[in-house]
Amino acid sequence: MKPLAQVWPAAFAERYRARGYWRGETFTRMLRERAQRLPDHVAVVGGEQRWTYAELESRAARLAAGFIALGFRPGDRVVVQLPNIPEFLSVVFALFRARLIPVYALPAHRSVEIVHFARTAQARGYIIAARHDGFDYRTLAGQVLAEVPEIAHVVVVGEAGPFTALDALSGTAAALPEDADPSEVAFLQISGGSTGLSKLIPRTHDDYIYSFRASAEICGLTPSSVYLAALPVTHNFPMSSPGVFGALYAGSRVVMSPSPSPEVAFELIAREKVTITGLVPPLALLWLQAAATTTHDLSSLEVLQVGGAKFMPEAARRVRPVLGCTLQQVFGMAEGLVNYTRLDDPEETIVSTQGRPISADDEVLILDDAGNPVEEGEPGNLLTRGPYTIRAYHNNDGANARAFTSDGFYRTGDVVKRTPEGYLVVQGRASDHINRAGEKISAEEIEDHLLSHPSVFDAAVVSLPDEYLGERSCAFVIAQGEKPKAAALKAWVRGRGLADFKVPDQVVFVDAFETTAVGKVSRKELRASLRRRFLETADMEG
Repeated sequence: MKPLAQVWPAAFAERYRARGYWRGETFTRMLRERAQRLPDHVAVVGGEQRWTYAELESRAARLAAGFIALGFRPGDRVVVQLPNIPEFLSVVFALFRARLIPVYALPAHRSVEIVHFARTAQARGYIIAARHDGFDYRTLAGQVLAEVPEIAHVVVVGEAGPFTALDALSGTAAALPEDADPSEVAFLQISGGSTGLSKLIPRTHDDYIYSFRASAEICGLTPSSVYLAALPVTHNFPMSSPGVFGALYAGSRVVMSPSPSPEVAFELIAREKVTITGLVPPLALLWLQAAATTTHDLSSLEVLQVGGAKFMPEAARRVRPVLGCTLQQVFGMAEGLVNYTRLDDPEETIVSTQGRPISADDEVLILDDAGNPVEEGEPGNLLTRGPYTIRAYHNNDGANARAFTSDGFYRTGDVVKRTPEGYLVVQGRASDHINRAGEKISAEEIEDHLLSHPSVFDAAVVSLPDEYLGERSCAFVIAQGEKPKAAALKAWVRGRGLADFKVPDQVVFVDAFETTAVGKVSRKELRASLRRRFLETADMEG
């Protein structure tokens, strides 16, 4: 099994500890201390369940012993694909207690992605809900097991069928290992893949706890705060910015929403007196629209965070007058750097920027394509390093060579401008990622699936601006033989076992792609040309 590690050079690690960023905390100790200090305070609400901090800690300890009794051993990797239910928290804290490594997957992921995560992480376990949003994950688990027989156990929240029910796990506390070292990898997150399927991001206890501890402070969380997890909780944003982990660190209450729709979320805000939540821009627009006619009392909401993609200033200006709360813009990445507008910032800063970094030791470079610093206020490529920004992906030498400089800066792929006050304004992506409502999609991955269709000669997938999604995906296709229908191509991609958000929003058939005199063109140049021509044509037709 490939070892897991995330290592900062010794001088940096010493500095981060000396400055109090890394305090030697672990997830297990964090929950244990909250359970001792706030035993009867409600930690998490979901459906009909309301667990106190003491109950959450007790459930996590019981499940941890059950995982060990099932045959898992410290260091084993376990893919966790759970929706927004309280069991997500009891499961991941149990894995931390047993020194097992969660590998976070989104509920939207299907067989292609889950098989990739399981193989890359060398997973021995897979934890799912029986059903969610009309989809049976037990069927998916059967497909994954057929591809990855190394998975020894599938554990199910709910009716388990042929697998192991979460509620059936039991074991003895005496079999549990000692607590983790704070510098150990706590879990693996997923990163949007610019050249195919997602990379795996090892995060340590020290670095990740610092990120959400500092986030909770910036966001003003206290034990009286109520955080609504509206977005899928396995995303980095609702997990740590400040997310469910930041809320638990502050002793706040976490409310798990099964859907981010206004119909579901507004009722929870009113019932639980939610004070803070986070959304991606398309959902924020929906909420602003729905708030005008809702009968639910939203007056408890103090902060609406918007992140995952750029929130346009025109929309951002509507948050305070419509919802009566402060907007907080959030711009970050699962690899590390997170930026916030501060709650007491001037309104113009809040609506027109995507915030400034968490830490004084977040180093930010803004460079041109040749690697030279741009003039202040000019757009450039964002590079960063700091106390919670990783230095390497797991088991991916090629990606590491592309993503990190020799002196440890992470090339984010974002193009930004910086204001004189140090706030960042996002301009877009430098790579061929498509940022669709906060979900990062690899153009190359989707092109590969389109090219597998017998009637597709060539395909190029590009991003197009979209007022609702931020960006939508458009597939330009050269057909061979009988031209397929656009709906048939979309169904083909969906049928390949991909998450629905990766299916092209639009399909445009073309006769040929431009090439150079020697018949060559880079995929990046091709995508840029197609995108430019399409938008120019649309402007002329408009």
